[in-house]
Amino acid sequence: MPTVETGVQRMITVPTPPLRHQQLILTIYGLYGRRGGGALPVSVLIEMLGALGHDAPGVRSAVSRLKAKGVLNSVRNGGAAKYELSPRWLEMVNEGDERIFAPHRDAPGSPWVLAIFSVPESMRERRHQLRTELTRLGFGSMAAGVWIAPSGVREGAKRRLANRGLAEYVEFFTGDYEPEGDMRARVAQWWDLEALQVQISEFMQYYGSSLADWTAEVGGDPAAALAASGPELRRDAFRYYVPMLTLWRRLPYSDPGLPLDYLPEGWQGPEARRIFFGVHELIAPMAEAHARSLVDDAEAA
Repeated sequence: MPTVETGVQRMITVPTPPLRHQQLILTIYGLYGRRGGGALPVSVLIEMLGALGHDAPGVRSAVSRLKAKGVLNSVRNGGAAKYELSPRWLEMVNEGDERIFAPHRDAPGSPWVLAIFSVPESMRERRHQLRTELTRLGFGSMAAGVWIAPSGVREGAKRRLANRGLAEYVEFFTGDYEPEGDMRARVAQWWDLEALQVQISEFMQYYGSSLADWTAEVGGDPAAALAASGPELRRDAFRYYVPMLTLWRRLPYSDPGLPLDYLPEGWQGPEARRIFFGVHELIAPMAEAHARSLVDDAEAA
């Protein structure tokens, strides 16, 4: 696993998963670009991404692409160039938190939601968009035009499809499902569990020891760790946490909280969740303190 040593800490190494500028920028805005005015100076983005190993030209290019896609809007404040999330993307980020930070898993016998859609043959592109969005939202495909997921994803899915202009093609139904036979076999048909396991394994490859490493370094009390931390450790926490969250955030969509009884033996999802939430509680406050200091310094300059 590729790593780089942190500044002054000797027990912690910072993994470097293969992530693009744009992915990291969206994570940064989701974490630090929603308070106050929500706009971040370009200089702060360059400094933040610089700490993650990316150069200034690449950051500026990524910001330009995100602006062109309607993800970021430019604002002016005292002559300084700043960018904020567009209203549409701000809503999507807020909705994403419901999935990313919700340690939820359904139990056997919990209700399901069916998404049934019908799109005219002349609108094949819409059909493709619907399939893509439902897959990203964690739905499994039962049959042509019939998709299934744990019922807890229903409201978020309705909002997401409405934002995409796709809601008119989909009807949602919630209810029980009492199968005859092996439910594990059915789930394996409806969801691409091999692809999901690859994602989980990648996360564990980079961050499987993260909770043990950080607990050994700063203890198990987040408040005490933050109070005792200095600038170097806070910067290291930032460098560690932002890529970790970026790699994590797709997993709660790919795995919508399927009951463990329906998943293969030895499924690593629960252990990945335990590790992520443990590290999140422990170092996210230190990472935020570092990010806030960069924003405050930029505003004071």
